[in-house]
Amino acid sequence: MQRKFILVGLILLLCLTAGLPARSAYAESAPVVVIDIKGEIDAGQTALVHKALEDAKAKNAQAILVEIDTFGGLVDSATAIRDMISDSSLETICYVKNRAWSAGALIALSNKKIAIAPGGSIGAAEPIPTTEKTVAALKAEFAATANKYGRNPRVAEAMVDKSLGFPGYAKPGEILALTDYQAVKVGYADLVAANRNEVLAHYGLAGAPLLEYSQGWTEKLAGWLSNATVRAGLVSLIFLAIFTEIKTAGLGAAAFIGLAAALLLFGSGWLTGLASWVEILLFVSGAVLIVFEVHAPGTGIFGLGGILCIFASFFLTLGGDVAALDWLAASLLVAVVIFLLILKKLPSSRLWARLVLKNAETTTDGFVSGQDYQPYLGRTGVARTLLRPAGVVDIDGVQLDVVSEGRFIVAGTVVKVVAVSGQRIVVRPVDDTK
Repeated sequence: MQRKFILVGLILLLCLTAGLPARSAYAESAPVVVIDIKGEIDAGQTALVHKALEDAKAKNAQAILVEIDTFGGLVDSATAIRDMISDSSLETICYVKNRAWSAGALIALSNKKIAIAPGGSIGAAEPIPTTEKTVAALKAEFAATANKYGRNPRVAEAMVDKSLGFPGYAKPGEILALTDYQAVKVGYADLVAANRNEVLAHYGLAGAPLLEYSQGWTEKLAGWLSNATVRAGLVSLIFLAIFTEIKTAGLGAAAFIGLAAALLLFGSGWLTGLASWVEILLFVSGAVLIVFEVHAPGTGIFGLGGILCIFASFFLTLGGDVAALDWLAASLLVAVVIFLLILKKLPSSRLWARLVLKNAETTTDGFVSGQDYQPYLGRTGVARTLLRPAGVVDIDGVQLDVVSEGRFIVAGTVVKVVAVSGQRIVVRPVDDTK
């Protein structure tokens, strides 16, 4: 009888443990990666999310917790973050701490789970400028993202297009933004949570080790470099360096300044995880072709090809659209104006006076660039060495380096100087001058 009770007890224990969620040593030690997205959405936030997701994958994280408090920002940065989070195989949870408006709403919707703080809000994503094209594109992006995780796409569309409205929440002509309790009611939040611990506990992550990521100097640098004016300024600086190098036909300080500007321009893409080898290869190829053209002048084909490659790399880096053409034209114009001003003003500036040596060795002061051989024109001498065609000739006891007109002249031949050009003395056998 006792054995039967023991057997029944073991069976009951197995049933109970089978019904409990598995808590392996791996699961308990695996961290939760927390990403703090606060302030304007820009390339700096993109760089932050890229870095955090890469580390989460490398450390086998249990989940990603994205904490958002933003009024919005750049749509292209938001869509890049949306793609990163949406493509992640890990459990992704968004905690709207105060607000997730505009671009922030798209990032929130890209997470598998959403929690919202008391008094929080989500939505108000009408694009600026509000054109038919931008509204249609962003509305489709919102709807597709919401639908992917089983959320009502009509709600997402009303957040972007105010002409739609959503019954009971926003009239046609009003942009939709949901409060905390409204978000829960329409399925755009799973719960209202007062703090992070409540969010983690709700999703079974209480007590998990946390790895927190917030913006550092590298992410802030990436955000600064994403500014269109800054990028256009870097392009102008590169153009100016190219003009200077072509003018001076050398690799001087301008080349290093241009290289530093190019590293900043193209390097920001690596920080955000959006870098493309195409732009970099086009720029490097263009620079090599221009250097080759400068140092080995030809028909100009290499120089033209280099310029086209560099223009193409800048066009793609600046966005590859109509706006990129405008920025590219403005950058080139600024570089040309500055270059012309430098050519005009630099020779008379104090800087130029300090860089350039003022003393000159002129002929009026008795300085000569070399010996004057004009007096030897028409005189005769004897070849002391074989001229083939260069050699040595003795004229009245003075040995001179000369060249023949192309033929070999044996030593001992009497020759006559028939031409003098600078340091070049041309001789001809006396028999041939008759």
